[in-house]
Amino acid sequence: MNTATGVLRQEHDAILRMLEVAEAVARQLDRGENVPADTLAGLLEFFRLFADRCHHGKEEDLLFPLLEKKGLPRAGGPIGVMLGEHEDGRALVGQMAAAAEDYGKSDSTARRRWAEAARGYADLLRQHIHKENNVLFMVAESLLTDAEQAELARAFERVEEEKLGPGTHERLHALMDRLAAQVLSS
Repeated sequence: MNTATGVLRQEHDAILRMLEVAEAVARQLDRGENVPADTLAGLLEFFRLFADRCHHGKEEDLLFPLLEKKGLPRAGGPIGVMLGEHEDGRALVGQMAAAAEDYGKSDSTARRRWAEAARGYADLLRQHIHKENNVLFMVAESLLTDAEQAELARAFERVEEEKLGPGTHERLHALMDRLAAQVLSS
């Protein structure tokens, strides 16, 4: 059975792949290329549902509270930093969403705004993921027993079904594969 931190690391790999797609789209927009509106919508859906609601939800609702119970402080520690970065990421996704809406209305500034927000989001999340993989998850692995890791992984599955609904995880991975093939091959 995969550990809870192993599940989160696998999700990080998927998020990193979509950050590559977002940066490629930003470069296309910078060059003045037309990007289909559904590409922007697909990226936003992935970041909102998979990265935020599913992945960050597992951390915020399950992992972080368990680590706090184990004595890792929220304030002044890695949990507080991660929560702040989750909020920063949500703000950048909001900027991308506003720019995508304006892009559909042919707003002349929308390309630049979307590209800047996407690059900011990619930079933030790459640093965030590095900190989680190399600091927070290592601390978690030292604090949690094998049984706690296994129970947490099972709880992750339940939360995913509740927050996303049946089949959404698979649909989002298919969306990721489609967008990566479409954008990264061009």
